[in-house]
Amino acid sequence: MNWHTRFITSSAFLLLVSAAIPVCGAQSTDRRQQARRILDSTNLKGGLVVHIGCGDGKLTAALRAGASYVVHGLDSDPANIAAAREYIRSLAEYGSVAVEQWSGNRLPYIDNSVNLIVSDDLGGVPESELMRVLVPDGSAYVRSAGQWARTVKTRPSEIDEWTHYLHDPSNNAVAHDSVIEPPSRYQWIAGQRYSRQHDHMSSVSAVVSANGRLFYIFDDAPRASILIPPRWRLIARDAFNGKHLWQRQIELWHPHLWRLKSGPQMLARRLVASGDRVYVTLGIEAPLSALDAATGKTIRTYEGTKATEEVLLVDGVLILSVAGEGQPLRSDPRKRYSSLTEMNKDVTNPLWTQAPRTIMALDADSGRVLWEKESDLVSLSLAAGGQRVLFHDGERIRCLDRRSGEPLWASESLPRKENMRSSGGATLVLYDDVVLYSGQVPEKPKQGTTSMFALSVKDGKTLWKVPHHPCGHMGTPDDILVAGGLVWNGAVAKGNDSGIMTGRDLHTGQIKSEFAPNVETHWFHHRCYRAKATDKYLLFSRTGIEFIDYAAENWICHHWVRGACHYGIMPCNGLIYAPQHPCACYIEAKLYGFTALAPPSSTMQPRREVPDRERLARGPAYGQIRETSDEKRATDDWPTFRHDTERSGAVKTTVRATDLKRTWGTNLGGKLSTPVVADGRLFVASADTHSVHALDAVTGEHLWSFTTGGRVDSPPTIWQGRALFGSADGHVYCLAANDGRLAWRYRAAPEDQRMIAFEQIESVWPVHGSVLVLNEPSAASGQAVLYCVAGRSMFVDGGLRMLRLDPKTGRKLSETILDDKDPQTGENLQVHIDRLNMPVALPDILSSDGKYVYMRSLPFDLQGKRKFVTYVPVSEQQGDDLHLFCPTGFLDDSLWHRTYWGYGRAWASGAGGYHQAGRVIPAGRPLVFDDETVYGYGRLWQYYRWTTPLEFSLFAAKKQPEIVKAGTERKAVKKSGKRVGTRPAPVTRFAQDWSDDISVQVTSMVLTDGALFAAGPPDVADEEAAVKTLLDPETQKKLAEQSAAFEGKRGALLLAVSPDDGNKLAAYRLDFVPRFDGLIAANGRLYVSTLEGDVLCLSSVKGRPLAQAEDAVVAARQ
Repeated sequence: MNWHTRFITSSAFLLLVSAAIPVCGAQSTDRRQQARRILDSTNLKGGLVVHIGCGDGKLTAALRAGASYVVHGLDSDPANIAAAREYIRSLAEYGSVAVEQWSGNRLPYIDNSVNLIVSDDLGGVPESELMRVLVPDGSAYVRSAGQWARTVKTRPSEIDEWTHYLHDPSNNAVAHDSVIEPPSRYQWIAGQRYSRQHDHMSSVSAVVSANGRLFYIFDDAPRASILIPPRWRLIARDAFNGKHLWQRQIELWHPHLWRLKSGPQMLARRLVASGDRVYVTLGIEAPLSALDAATGKTIRTYEGTKATEEVLLVDGVLILSVAGEGQPLRSDPRKRYSSLTEMNKDVTNPLWTQAPRTIMALDADSGRVLWEKESDLVSLSLAAGGQRVLFHDGERIRCLDRRSGEPLWASESLPRKENMRSSGGATLVLYDDVVLYSGQVPEKPKQGTTSMFALSVKDGKTLWKVPHHPCGHMGTPDDILVAGGLVWNGAVAKGNDSGIMTGRDLHTGQIKSEFAPNVETHWFHHRCYRAKATDKYLLFSRTGIEFIDYAAENWICHHWVRGACHYGIMPCNGLIYAPQHPCACYIEAKLYGFTALAPPSSTMQPRREVPDRERLARGPAYGQIRETSDEKRATDDWPTFRHDTERSGAVKTTVRATDLKRTWGTNLGGKLSTPVVADGRLFVASADTHSVHALDAVTGEHLWSFTTGGRVDSPPTIWQGRALFGSADGHVYCLAANDGRLAWRYRAAPEDQRMIAFEQIESVWPVHGSVLVLNEPSAASGQAVLYCVAGRSMFVDGGLRMLRLDPKTGRKLSETILDDKDPQTGENLQVHIDRLNMPVALPDILSSDGKYVYMRSLPFDLQGKRKFVTYVPVSEQQGDDLHLFCPTGFLDDSLWHRTYWGYGRAWASGAGGYHQAGRVIPAGRPLVFDDETVYGYGRLWQYYRWTTPLEFSLFAAKKQPEIVKAGTERKAVKKSGKRVGTRPAPVTRFAQDWSDDISVQVTSMVLTDGALFAAGPPDVADEEAAVKTLLDPETQKKLAEQSAAFEGKRGALLLAVSPDDGNKLAAYRLDFVPRFDGLIAANGRLYVSTLEGDVLCLSSVKGRPLAQAEDAVVAARQ
């Protein structure tokens, strides 16, 4: 019996015994009171609420009692859906509350994703279906025969929690979770796309999970510059759907500029969760607090626990390591640094220097101190289980009675690393009657091994000692995993290690199992974090996540996902959680964001091939659209994303740059897309309200709007009187451009399944808003073709689907499945790994030059077939498929330091690769181009790699520029695979026609006839100077202002320069901030979408003049 069947069986039993809970009828009770009564009776404080039979939407809207809820209503009556949408929009709630037309007996949600189902008429939906979609401990609140009843889905015993950094207080990082299997599905995705910076401290300090919730400490500051002050938060999410529940601010945390891969590992020990409580230090020197896990409110702050560094919870007793006011550490996490140079020097010193700590036991409920002892304590060595507390004091392991704190025994002297850096620590695991220990001390340096000891928990006597292979990278603590009754260790620290997994007898140390990898692939060094495991799989991260079935001696690789630096991944709740990484490896294939991945489902019905007639729905405008001419559009209009199918961002219209006025502005609210303009109308998508709007392009008058079943992340394509676009609900839409009536809708997704993605309900297979429309020259009839891609990755949920549709009728012309298999050989795409590069596997807005269709760097022929499957080396930048692309997608507005756009054909990934394209092809963020020249805002050559400050310039370069020597940089010299020093090496860059320093952080750009317009927040801080004066009040002020500027709180600058030589034509100070890539030009006007939710028209015709920015800098660079 599989786990899903067991799940439903146990829940179905609960259905038989659930108690009826009466509630006042909706006819006599205010909808908000009714909603409050329902939420109170289910004790739900946040998550996904589904309302089946939503009617007019008033109860649906009321069920969103706060920001921690997202509500999805379903109804079979289209009139009800229309009324509900109008009502919810009137509350400015649409998106967080959404409704859709639906009928049938199969709910459109993935397994284990809904917290609460409310319905007064389930129709034909069976109880088993409710149980399938509910999260563990989720509720169905259903009326039947005039009586409301609550049914709760029980949490299965087959899934586990992860309450501490290393699973539990024993430090054995093994989940007792038989549901976890190699991932094949998204469960949810949330948060920022990336950690802040690879070369400094990880943005993820700790992650734990308990009682269906997930908690983590995260730096949520803007990604544009690591010098911006950090914004540490304790964040709570629903563990099964990812919905943000609450967050708490952490005022002062560890210095975020801490050097590359230096940790500190100890931060992960400051967060523990159990039941309805979260235990955390809300600051680096803060005492321990107990929070309500459902709301984040402080319940208790424990006295005498200032600067708690490690927290364990055993049977209601907190075991703490408390620094208090004790001796500072040589690399004190509380110390502030005046310069980056000073910090880097300090970080090379060991973190742990035998400073005394107070080991304390507290009653978790009352805060009463049970006992306390003072001792040295090696970082990460504190463990507890049964009636014992253990730790390493720098010389030996000591065991205390958990009830009294009295010493029970001390081991013989056991070595630990003398210079134990902040990236490392001791490994001490308590399992049954054995204590396992490794102190990172090299035993055989030539073999690269340390030592692992086993002691009796009864008296501390050494049972055995064996060589131990280091596992992680850059000093990560040694892995000791007890799974299946054996003690496991793997030789995986370095790329040339054997990969052999060794399982030893717990009591004798004898080898009981030993096997090498049975896969051939590129092995990199192990990620800079600890391995984890389940009772069936060892979960190492030599490259991504390797599921190692130790019973079958079988390796299953997932190079396309990895966890956060120093923390890694978390296996529990039947899922694999991968927090945000800052990694540039496999950049066009690897997942991003905080992701939760699930194994294959056995409860969802097998996918069937749906006839096209069931996927295509016709609307009232079908066959009635009056087609318009495209003749004028080539020079004056802007009918599609970035103007044309090549996504050039350039238009032939002339905009008078020297006399711009704010001609009109219309507030639409929400997160707006960049606009498009055609046939006298402006079209723009409001992503989070699921809508497309049309305005009069001359006056700004609102003409019509259309709401879909999910986000629309980019503008429609206007073609022959039609507005064509995709939606995150998995459909492609065709509207009449003049009045917004639906002509047709085609379901690009293979089936209707929803999940939570970035706080809202989306299809498992979303479609980008901006679809590609081409007149296909290969077809004798000149058939126009609409191209789009549905899905999130080739590696999950059955892959991507590239569809070719007739834009007039919606008829499917072809559908190509792009999954994890090579279409020629059937082998997994990962066989084409080339060091740190893989084939493109992530979707994007498509582009085309008429010869090929492009998805990121990958070309397809016009029939939807990949030109090649294998990776193209970055050195091969010649060919007939040069095009504009971004390896992380055109819509990536994070400004993350390891990505940028390029005009070329190939990209290199990895720490040694991501900078290479930027030195051989025109590169920047963003870029625009005409027939011969690329214009952009790009970083200077010396700021591409291993740099903290970032400096940029506005430039122009030929599409295929000459490559010239720029300077030198230090590169490693290796001997026998080991670094022995550095040497100067030449660095190239692409030749530029002109280059200017400007006082703008450019985020939007448009090229017109005679003027290049560039806009963005002001460039406030001199980053080169800032790294030398970090504590200077003026530096801190400037960096805080830069942070506010990136977040749209300081207005923006708009520059106009000559495309010929970069000379300034005009400069304006704006009281609004354009959204990323949100500036376009059409018919002699500029149009801009702002972060504030406005669409503005700027022109020289009429309106309020824009403020001149006389102090705006445009300085030619030599």
